Amino acid sequence: QVQLVESGGGLVQAGGSLRLSCAASGSIFRINVMGWYRQAPGKQRELVADITPGGSANYADSVQGRFTISRDNAKNTVFLQMNSLKSEDTAVYYCKLSNMYPGTVRDSWGQGTQVTVSS
Repeated sequence: QVQLVESGGGLVQAGGSLRLSCAASGSIFRINVMGWYRQAPGKQRELVADITPGGSANYADSVQGRFTISRDNAKNTVFLQMNSLKSEDTAVYYCKLSNMYPGTVRDSWGQGTQVTVSS
């Protein structure tokens, strides 16, 4: 089992910055993808960004150039630096770890952290 603990959410004015952190513990396979998703009220959960252990990152078009994902493999921690925040970034942000076992993938989710951007 994998446990994910997120931190760093909060209230910020438009144009401001926040940094989210997610620490993973438990049964972490050596090949995994860590990422951030978000869900705004009335909308489906969507990918924000994810990153492989080698540092290859993938971003949603809506955050490209504003958000940066990174990870510390030694500490099984993933970060999301969010700059130039907009009101439309307001959502609950969830951390996800995907253990990439041979032939199957197992996903684990964090509890979520609220990010609110005031305009």
